[in-house]
Amino acid sequence: MLFMEKIRISKLMAEQGLCSRREADAYIERGWVRVDGVVVPELGSKAWPNQKITLDKQARARQTARVTILLNKPVGYVSGQAEQGYRPAVSLITAANQYRAGKSVTRFDPAHLRGLAPAGRLDIDSQGLLVLTQDGRIARQLISDDSDIEKEYLVRVTGKIAGNGLAMLNHGLSLDGQPLRPAEVSWQNEDQLRFILQEGKKRQIRRMCEQVGLKVVGLKRVRMGRIVLGDLPPGQWRYLKEGERFL
Repeated sequence: MLFMEKIRISKLMAEQGLCSRREADAYIERGWVRVDGVVVPELGSKAWPNQKITLDKQARARQTARVTILLNKPVGYVSGQAEQGYRPAVSLITAANQYRAGKSVTRFDPAHLRGLAPAGRLDIDSQGLLVLTQDGRIARQLISDDSDIEKEYLVRVTGKIAGNGLAMLNHGLSLDGQPLRPAEVSWQNEDQLRFILQEGKKRQIRRMCEQVGLKVVGLKRVRMGRIVLGDLPPGQWRYLKEGERFL
């Protein structure tokens, strides 16, 4: 018989994809969380993993109001906080940069910048699809350690690849002493590779290429799960539409 113990409700909610732990605590404080139909009385409360956790309509309405933004990040912008004089990608989220051809029914509101954070890194020398979200559920989907969402990149390289380099890129390399998950890597033309990964270690693709004799000279993320960059121009953004899903 497996031993089971009670777990903090906020942790269970995050594991079940209901919201982030921080959001869970905020909802519990407002009395918006129920376990088996009973309002959770206080922060730090615990429950059995098999108990049913539900959110009241106020919490669900707040989640619905949260936005997720898709940005085509240009080279020269950092994904997160400003550093070393470089501008953060969020500075591009303005009314002027909203993609007009996106036909979004959502108009830009400065309130959408509050709590907006990148869900996955894209380094300063890289470009392409960057997701910024106010929704902890989406952030967890994309960047949790157990995420299986694919990220697709087009990578221009120089140099001469090692004899078994392509096979090693697909499976067999390690970074920081840890083996990498299997990837899908193939040549698109004589100087461009296509990478599909299910993880996102710091500068992972560049470091993988270095191990097989290649240097990355251009890197563009074109897909995260079901969401593709498409014809979104560099420096412009659009809202994730109702019905669009990463999984």
